[in-house]
Amino acid sequence: MFDLDLRSRKPIYEQLIEKMKEMIIHDVLKPNEQLPSVRLLAKQLTINPNTIQKAYRELEREGYIYSIPGKGSFVANKKEAIYDEKVKQLEESIFKLCQEAFYIGVKKEHIFSIVERAQSTMRGGEELDSN
Repeated sequence: MFDLDLRSRKPIYEQLIEKMKEMIIHDVLKPNEQLPSVRLLAKQLTINPNTIQKAYRELEREGYIYSIPGKGSFVANKKEAIYDEKVKQLEESIFKLCQEAFYIGVKKEHIFSIVERAQSTMRGGEELDSN
């Protein structure tokens, strides 16, 4: 279910959070679907249950999952929160890429042309509404 790199410099709980977010965003995990228990997932992944608990706590704090005492953790039915989080991540990535492009001398017009090209390739050339 989860492909974690135990030799990575990135902490295991962060890898787990990323994988679960990805599965929720891509509807692999459906709203209100029960997640594996902390003990079960720790046993399957052969990692400390506290690591799983830390990831679940962070996912709950961010609105991706919710917990019911005595029942377990479930995928939240909050597409808006997921959308907002994804937009925030994209903004940060685009900002960093633009800074790097400007640093090496790429002109603003060239960046705009890349954005327009990306937009025109969406849905087979069909332009999407922009805010």
